[in-house]
Amino acid sequence: MSIDSTPSRRARGRPRDWDDKTAQNTIKSLDRAMEVLEHLSTLPGATLTALADDLGQSPATIYRILVTLEGRGLVEFDAGGQLWHIGARAFVIGARYLRRTTLVDRARPILRRLMEETGETANLGIARNAHVLFVGQVETNATIRAFFPPGTLSPMHASGIGKALLAQMSDDRLSRLFATAPLDQFTARTLTEPSALRADLEATRERGFAIDDEEKNEGMRCIAAPVFDLSGGAVAGLSVSGPVSRVSKANTEQLADAVMQAAAELSAAMGAEQA
Repeated sequence: MSIDSTPSRRARGRPRDWDDKTAQNTIKSLDRAMEVLEHLSTLPGATLTALADDLGQSPATIYRILVTLEGRGLVEFDAGGQLWHIGARAFVIGARYLRRTTLVDRARPILRRLMEETGETANLGIARNAHVLFVGQVETNATIRAFFPPGTLSPMHASGIGKALLAQMSDDRLSRLFATAPLDQFTARTLTEPSALRADLEATRERGFAIDDEEKNEGMRCIAAPVFDLSGGAVAGLSVSGPVSRVSKANTEQLADAVMQAAAELSAAMGAEQA
């Protein structure tokens, strides 16, 4: 009796021609359906004619796609207004994606790239009452560097990430926070007056990023931007931090661009609407 010595083939998650993105490996009808679904998701509702015009397709083609998607609950039809809408099933699928991994998991590769791009320590933090809780960090290899290991708490008013998050709060919420949390002074640059801090937060909102200019530790500067989720709320902040000799005022704009781009990438991964 012969024995087949050929090793069993393990099931793989992708085919041999995985990297081939040419037309032969693309299902055109599916790609067209996804285009319709994505476009419809950006609208409050649309007629068949409007969708066909927007996408440059015939009404008959768009209708077949919509009926197919409707059968899966991905789109819905309002007979009264003759409008098509994104369906509840699309939300269910999106919610499953958001449950797939945590904020920290999604942030890790983004923090790594941010550190490599800027050469400075990249941080991830979330709000905990009047403090920032650092939950992720990728350290630079430079000898002199910032170090906020996960689990570290820092007062929000003297933190780049803290101020990036404070800048997204309503005036009422800020007033309640200022009434219960002291604005302790750590260096000569710490903003301890509510009026001065509010002015700084307004500037933060306008430019899109916050600066901790030696406000917690002398000789260290931090640049941070907020991270948003599906609801549009600021759920975290990303930052780079380092000595003022490297994180200088001269290269603030360059570093801020990198931080804001990383924050936007993480926001997209958290389901935030793209600007």
